[in-house]
Amino acid sequence: MQAYAAPPSPYAAGHRGIDLAAATSTVVVAPSDATVHFAGVVVDRPVLTLDHGSGILSSYEPLLADGLTAGDTVTRGSPLGVVGTGAHCSNSCLHVGVRIDGDYVSPLLFFDRVPRSVLLPLRAGGSTDRQARG
Repeated sequence: MQAYAAPPSPYAAGHRGIDLAAATSTVVVAPSDATVHFAGVVVDRPVLTLDHGSGILSSYEPLLADGLTAGDTVTRGSPLGVVGTGAHCSNSCLHVGVRIDGDYVSPLLFFDRVPRSVLLPLRAGGSTDRQARG
């Protein structure tokens, strides 16, 4: 399983998404209301891409979509399909990718349970309170 790893340029190697542990046949539901942008096979794996509006696309692979086709609408929590086979972590994960206006971003930006970063104030001499307490 891999975390998101932004590539240094649009065509360089990187991991343009995250892998969520999921066994084959696990049901996947829509994260929000969306329109199906693409449903089909890319290279050797089934892929579903959703258009959430405002230039945001999310993709899921390997996902065997339940009869969904481009233009269909889905609502938050509705079944999209089941985890299939053919991804880089076949039989053990669902790869999730997100693009904003064509650029890949970390899907974790859209998960509600990701804790927000907290910046600590600097003390005299440039150390934080936590560093000073040691």
